[in-house]
Amino acid sequence: MELKSLKNRFDLKELELNALLEITQAINNNLPEVSLYKIYGFIARANLHIKKLALYVKGDEWLCKVNYGTNADFWPQSLDPSFLEIKKIKRIRKGTIPGPFDEFDLVIPALHKNELLAFIFVGGMAEGSNGEQPDLDTSFIQTLSNILLVAIENKKLARKQLEQEAMRKEMEIARGVQQLLFPKGLPHTQNLKVASLYLPHQDVGGDYYDYIKIDDQEFVLCIADVSGKGVPAALLMSNFQAALRTIVRHTTDLRRIVTELNYQTERNARGENFITFFIAIVNIRSRKLEYVNAGHNPPLIILDHEKPRYLELGTTILGSFEPLPFLTVGKVGYDREFMFFAYTDGLSETFDEQGDPFGSERVTTFLVKNQDLPLDQINGELLMELNRFRGNITYNDDITLLSCKVSADSE
Repeated sequence: MELKSLKNRFDLKELELNALLEITQAINNNLPEVSLYKIYGFIARANLHIKKLALYVKGDEWLCKVNYGTNADFWPQSLDPSFLEIKKIKRIRKGTIPGPFDEFDLVIPALHKNELLAFIFVGGMAEGSNGEQPDLDTSFIQTLSNILLVAIENKKLARKQLEQEAMRKEMEIARGVQQLLFPKGLPHTQNLKVASLYLPHQDVGGDYYDYIKIDDQEFVLCIADVSGKGVPAALLMSNFQAALRTIVRHTTDLRRIVTELNYQTERNARGENFITFFIAIVNIRSRKLEYVNAGHNPPLIILDHEKPRYLELGTTILGSFEPLPFLTVGKVGYDREFMFFAYTDGLSETFDEQGDPFGSERVTTFLVKNQDLPLDQINGELLMELNRFRGNITYNDDITLLSCKVSADSE
């Protein structure tokens, strides 16, 4: 009899050893989580002779990952919060626990560094000689479950680290792309001055501004804001800038420029993004500024202390309609010095602690009051004014300021 008992214990240990080998081989083969859970269920049924089992694993919520042999379907069954108090193996008595779990014999918690990872519900076994719990090596089930769950947690951690590294590299690419968008230098002569200020909300923003010299008599000023962030937005804006600079080399007709840019944006964005855009061409000889506003915050132009004008004429956002439903080219003549100021909506839509936006009226009031200051000082002090206004409220978007002063004596 003793020899038979010894043989049974030997057979049990051999089955347990085989179970450990199978689960470790599956882990080493880097099988997906679903396959690991399936192998765990097979081992529990075939090697450990567990007739009923439900494995609940901790994630954002407790979910059933393995279930077989039960009368109830535990896959959609939630875990009652009272189970979270169980830290030791517990015998399940009929009618003493909530839900259909009383068809099991035992609930076995699996812990790692005193943190609950899972609950293993087992049933369908005969009671042991003491009548208290089934004849089952529960410590081995805990060990086997811990090996599986820690391996899965490590896989999740490794995957998260890879995702973070991929995101970091993506951000580096996007930053590099974005830096190429901005002009390397802006003019600062007696008769023509251009200045900018760019404050990204995150590592990579969706704003773009440019100064393009066409010839000694004409130049382009533009500002844009693409919906979305990250690499997709940066690449879309990069394509947009390349298209703009290519088109401007062939024509200064704003209708043709904006129409072609809309076509290119619609093709590249495929309905997922759009661009608000403002473009102006200043002709020093004819003393005219022509512009198109494509759904952007209206820039201002102030002619030698006169009442500011908003540059609103144009069309709708680019990339959403092909062809554009309407298109108007605005024109402004000047015979004295004028100041031009454009910005993205990160400026006007910054909120204070009461939830009020900075708004375009505050921008206008500030510019009228400070128009005689140097452009860099205007941009810098406007940002300081914005910081005083917002208090402890953080920025929620990129902020770009583009300012320009042109003298009527620029010839």
